[in-house]
Amino acid sequence: MDEYRSLPVQHLTGAVEIAQPAPPNHVSMDSAAIEVMTDLRCTTAAVIHPDATMEIANVYMQMRGMRSLFVMNKDQSLCGMITATDILGEKPLRFIDERRIKYSEILVQDIMTHLDKLEAIPIKEVEKGRVGNIVTSLRESGRQHTLVIEHFSNAASKICGIFSLTQIEKQLNIKIMPTNVAKSFAEIETTLITS
Repeated sequence: MDEYRSLPVQHLTGAVEIAQPAPPNHVSMDSAAIEVMTDLRCTTAAVIHPDATMEIANVYMQMRGMRSLFVMNKDQSLCGMITATDILGEKPLRFIDERRIKYSEILVQDIMTHLDKLEAIPIKEVEKGRVGNIVTSLRESGRQHTLVIEHFSNAASKICGIFSLTQIEKQLNIKIMPTNVAKSFAEIETTLITS
């Protein structure tokens, strides 16, 4: 440690403020879609394991100020997604009724949307698209979020981004009216199960 010198300090005086992150960039419907994507190549994804309790997932979402978590297997492969709607909606109540268990015993894997029910837009499409394309895609699907996937030549794939309707609304500074279709991964899964 002898090769590192101590850095100089100064005493704080006068009016000192705390730095705040810059507000999201204001965009228009014609802006590049990539401008409203949360890029997971630059931001660490919020993840949870399938054997965590639903209550832990809810607390974790609240602590991070998020409404969804990626559910990861032990080998770090994606096995699903859980949203605040999954946790706070009807799905846990149906599960309690079907399985006769306590609310505190429900695991993430019990109510998450499994990998085979998730969809993603290829990053190559996002790179060519506009914000308006993403808004239309979200409205037509009835979802609050959509994933972005990157494919590699060795057949590997990675989720590299996510679009959030709430984030897009903030950046556009408008309220986007949803259509009357399912609005969450859980509702879409319910529709698939009952059809």
